[in-house]
This record gives sequence, structure tokens and C-alpha cells, in this order.
Amino acid sequence: MKMFRLLKQLSDWYERHYTLNVGIAAFLFLWQLIHLYWLTVHVIFMRIFGITFLHFEGMWEFLIIVVDYTEIPALISTSFVYIFGLTKKFSWKNILFLIFINSQWLHLFWITDEFVIEQLTGTSAKILPIWITWFAIFIDYLELPVVYDTTKRFFVSLGRKK
Repeated sequence: MKMFRLLKQLSDWYERHYTLNVGIAAFLFLWQLIHLYWLTVHVIFMRIFGITFLHFEGMWEFLIIVVDYTEIPALISTSFVYIFGLTKKFSWKNILFLIFINSQWLHLFWITDEFVIEQLTGTSAKILPIWITWFAIFIDYLELPVVYDTTKRFFVSLGRKK
């Protein structure tokens, strides 16, 4: 019974501060657009066209890594957005978006950006088939509908407050 009460209190708190919570999730996921841009114009363009339009070194490389790791709090906070939505009303969209964003864990901890770059540029032995590398890139782009949806939810929530 204590656990149920605690979950109820957490749910009530989340609902009272929904705009803030969804705003944080949207902001953290919007940062991921920087990473997706880098992935597209550096990694993918290098593989397809043999040229890169954005190559970071030194401090800039460190900053893109920091941006990439904001994905961890983004995944957690955005998962709460969709779990909270499911506690209010069942929706296949919430389920689908939970799958989209939580597939990122596979990419983060197994098929890392470094692995993808090494596989696509041929700087390492081909451990896995190339399609797995492209699948890892595809997983990254599953963030886009979630980025759009959480940002939309934030602005809708702001509109309701007014």
C-alpha cells in the first residue's frame, strides 16, 4: 500500500509540474538535433559522398560528445512523459514513442558513434555486417518524431496555462 501511495504522490507531483517536466524533456531532446546534424553531414556524407561538411576536433569534438551524452537524461525524462501519458489514457502513440526513444539505449551502449564511424570509414576490422551500422544510424533518427512531439506537448501545455 505504501508503494501505491508513493506512486500516486509522484504522479500528482508530475501532473502539477507537467509543463516544466515536458519542457525539460523537449529541451534535452532538442539538443540531440545538433548530434543528428553532425551525424548526417560528417558520418553519413563521408560514407556516401566521400566528403565531410563538419568535422570537429579538440574542444569542438569534446562539445559534440557532451551534447551526445545529454541523450541519457533526455531518454529518461522523455520516457517519463510517455509513461505519465499512459497512466492518464492508453495510447499506441505513447507506446511507439517509448519504443523509439528506448531503442536509443542499444545505440548508446552497444553500437556507439565511434563504432559506426570506424565501420563506415573502414578504419577497423569489419566485426559486424554493415547493415547493423546503418541500423544504428536509423535508431538515432527515431528521435525525430519524439523531438517534435515533446516540443509540441510543451507548447500546448504552455498554451493551457495562459
